[in-house]
Amino acid sequence: MSEITAAQVRELRERTGGVGMMECKKALTLANGNMELAIEELRKSGIAEADKKGSRVAAEGIVIIRQSADNKHAILVEINCETDFVARDANFLTFADAVAQTALAAKVSDVAALGALTLTGTQMTVEEARKTLIAKIGENVSVRRIALTHAGTACVGSYLHGNRIGVLVELDVDNLTLAKDIAMHIAASKPIVVSPSDVPADIVAKEKEIYMAQAATSGKPQDIIEKMVVGRMKKYLDEVSLLGQPFVKDPDMTVASLLTKNRAKVTGFTRFEVGEGIEKEKEDFVEAVMSQVNNG
Repeated sequence: MSEITAAQVRELRERTGGVGMMECKKALTLANGNMELAIEELRKSGIAEADKKGSRVAAEGIVIIRQSADNKHAILVEINCETDFVARDANFLTFADAVAQTALAAKVSDVAALGALTLTGTQMTVEEARKTLIAKIGENVSVRRIALTHAGTACVGSYLHGNRIGVLVELDVDNLTLAKDIAMHIAASKPIVVSPSDVPADIVAKEKEIYMAQAATSGKPQDIIEKMVVGRMKKYLDEVSLLGQPFVKDPDMTVASLLTKNRAKVTGFTRFEVGEGIEKEKEDFVEAVMSQVNNG
């Protein structure tokens, strides 16, 4: 069997995104110096390692936005890991950036479809690169969700709050400053829909039921109760809809008034916040330490 050289190890590291030197040397040794077989061996071991970690909760991470030069297309991606330490890791951030670039170039918003594409700057698919990264950093990594702006949008505004909250806003007019202001507002005020009329009927019915039950305890006549509920429902619908909210930069006007002033309309928006909706695992620190002591 031929001697494995430092140059071979260095080449294999470069071609596999920086896998550890010992792992590269081991793979080359098993492959008797054959570079392609060694790459295949590393990918297999990476997939096996990724499969082991794939069930672990990944509720940290980042959101990332990439926008076309003409501001008419943009992509918003949430990529998760297990700890905020890894969320700041250069390997994780490089992967996340490449995923966003790949998604924007292909104009894809389906996670499974994205996984089958070749990751920008590599010879691996997004899914292969994800599993290789898991093996390298030792944590579960997932591309959780993607939002892509609609074709034909006149202008796209975006806003990133750190790397944990990201917003895309679509306008029917070309006004980038306004679009960015609206995106910043959405990041802060968390509307769930554009207009009060867009709030799903089941949510409206549930809220009305709650308000009716609360008002019934007041002892007031039914007609007064119904008027009270109408007022509360209007306030609720304004609070959860973009158009009904006071504009964060000027609370004396609503977002609807701001848009009317600029003769603009929001045709859609997306807001991602890292980890929202994911139930995090709560670890008992003392129990975890004692477990390691007892198994050690």
